[in-house]
Amino acid sequence: MKTAKISIVGFGSIGAGLATEMARKKDFLRGKGYDLRVVSIVDADGAEIDEDGLNIKSIIEKKERGKAFSYDKSALDLIGEIDQDILVECTPSNIRDGNPGLNHILTSLKNRVNVVTSNKGPLVVAYKRIMETAKKNNVSIGYEATVGGAIPLINLVKSNLRADDIVAVKGILNGTCNYILTKMHVEKRDYEEILLEAKEIGIAETDASYDVEGIDTASKLVILANSLMGMDVKYEDVEVEGITRITPESLDLADELGCTIKLIGEVEREGKRLKVSPKLVPYDHPISVGGTLNIVLIKTDVAGEVTISGKGAGPKETSSALLSDILNIVDERC
Repeated sequence: MKTAKISIVGFGSIGAGLATEMARKKDFLRGKGYDLRVVSIVDADGAEIDEDGLNIKSIIEKKERGKAFSYDKSALDLIGEIDQDILVECTPSNIRDGNPGLNHILTSLKNRVNVVTSNKGPLVVAYKRIMETAKKNNVSIGYEATVGGAIPLINLVKSNLRADDIVAVKGILNGTCNYILTKMHVEKRDYEEILLEAKEIGIAETDASYDVEGIDTASKLVILANSLMGMDVKYEDVEVEGITRITPESLDLADELGCTIKLIGEVEREGKRLKVSPKLVPYDHPISVGGTLNIVLIKTDVAGEVTISGKGAGPKETSSALLSDILNIVDERC
């Protein structure tokens, strides 16, 4: 039985979703030879700690009742204080300076604690520094959950396509934008109306600017360019345009050409070209998918074009990616 002690930093929808799935799948994972114990949970209002393993259900119930956590401790306090194998960083993304997530990740790696993260900000701001720190301290970092929700994109390339040279990547990397454009096209309704509906049903955040202005897609492009293509780029290297100016009329014109409009992120290593923009996509093209689906077309020198699709970001989808990285690290390090 492979045992791993895990800390979760950030207990919003992603952190709590991961803890819930770990508790739900405990017996299933044990049947596969994994004993995963959550030994600490840290949020803005404190921490819960039990080095023998926390009772996840009771902590979620406590959080839902609005009760404060038991310990007045921060993530940085606990990194050096408790015995842990993997720190899972689930705080909100900040692509300006990467913090607090960047500080959590670097401190963990320097203390020889492996890291798994859903937080794009640190990798957008300091990908090279993070990877060098992990290598120097002989620990691992998994970040599948930062791009594409449940799509095993990064692990696919690093495992199954590791003999291939990735020369270009393009696709739909934001489920919120894809949902809005799909509904506008099918129902002939205005952007603002569909955006409001998306917020009401939880597909879009109250402040959806990060998604609809293309910032989220651009952040994911930076991570893909650096991690899969060996580039050294920043957010500032991406040309970015969102979907806020798309109208039902423009979708009708696209329809006359046998196309729809999608927000496409694309990176080409030659010429160091990174761009996010609405594009005409023929209905019969592989990346013409609807709803909240994400889809990515990977162009390689040996396999040619490989297309992979799946549900975009959401608590369950992100939990799938986080758990995959956790198990990979347990296999490698524990």
